Amino acid sequence: MRRLMLLRHSKTEHHAPSGRDQDRRLDNRGRHDAAEIGGWIGRHPPFPDLVLVSPAIRAHQTWEIAWELMKDLAPKPQVELVPELYGAEPSQLLQIIREASEPDPRRLMLVGHNPGMHELALALAGSGDAAGRNALADNLPTSGLVVFDFSIDDWSDVTFRRGRLVLFVSPKLLKHASDE
Repeated sequence: MRRLMLLRHSKTEHHAPSGRDQDRRLDNRGRHDAAEIGGWIGRHPPFPDLVLVSPAIRAHQTWEIAWELMKDLAPKPQVELVPELYGAEPSQLLQIIREASEPDPRRLMLVGHNPGMHELALALAGSGDAAGRNALADNLPTSGLVVFDFSIDDWSDVTFRRGRLVLFVSPKLLKHASDE
């Protein structure tokens, strides 16, 4: 069994002072949402063993803030910046996942960007949480987390439509759940 967690970066400023998209930073809401999703992950094990993070500032900030809220509750994962995550399409993301066979974590997290992360989540979902699949159909919002389980022994065996969607959660969905 392998667990894959896809975390989209949090909300960002519209333009970086440098003008480079990769340099965009989290805005106030983004910092708040990254902390909220990190706290949620910290209260809902199991935790990732390996975290692959896009080198874009917003993705790295999302992980660092989320980790700050998790670190007292979770063992420290191995974290790697992976340049190929920036702007990756679903097929490229799938290849990155398959290459995790080398360190062979039981639980893998990617911190990246739309549209690739959203398209990947839709392509992986073969079964599981029907309400989560319906909610995910429209968008993987900023700070959105999608968790899949795969009945495989090696990451190289991950394929589209073979994931069981365990859950889809975002700060907005958490707020709605707490309001009910």
